[in-house]
Amino acid sequence: MTLSQRVAEAFAAVPRAHHLPLAARRRADDDGPLSIGFGQTNSQPRTVAAMLELLDVRAGQHVLDVGSGSGWTTALLAHLVGPEGSVIGVEIIPELVDFGRSCLPAGAPARIEQARAGVLGWPAEAPYDRILVSAEARELPAELVDQLVPDGRMVIPVAGTMCSVEPGPVVCEHGAYRFVPLL
Repeated sequence: MTLSQRVAEAFAAVPRAHHLPLAARRRADDDGPLSIGFGQTNSQPRTVAAMLELLDVRAGQHVLDVGSGSGWTTALLAHLVGPEGSVIGVEIIPELVDFGRSCLPAGAPARIEQARAGVLGWPAEAPYDRILVSAEARELPAELVDQLVPDGRMVIPVAGTMCSVEPGPVVCEHGAYRFVPLL
């Protein structure tokens, strides 16, 4: 199965609507960002698919999801890593932590944690094979690069450009994107 097929399968298994507030669910099929409250959005499906393709998540990997919001990307990543893998989502907004937790499928190899003030990512359980960041950083955060395994990969929007990053850091740019700011 190709990566594109695996991502499509994850989208089919993890409906976006389940990760949206009730008022936004009727727009779940729209290919645009949708408000989830607190000034945050559930990202455009086409963008999420592109990020997952760049991230190239494999079964059994240990993955960090920074800015998990409503938990949709966390659940998609959990589907991709399968039961042998693990996903830790981190979110700064307590209400979204609760909402995201309530949306995760039972038995998924994933959890969502409350981000800690002054700490970027979840260093206590590093290193990670993959890191997905769904909020825009002003510059590449070294503290997240440091949480990758030596052959790991991170996908993160930096100053309006989607980047794939490998330790070193080696950064490849993949076009312009808009995201809420990384808090």
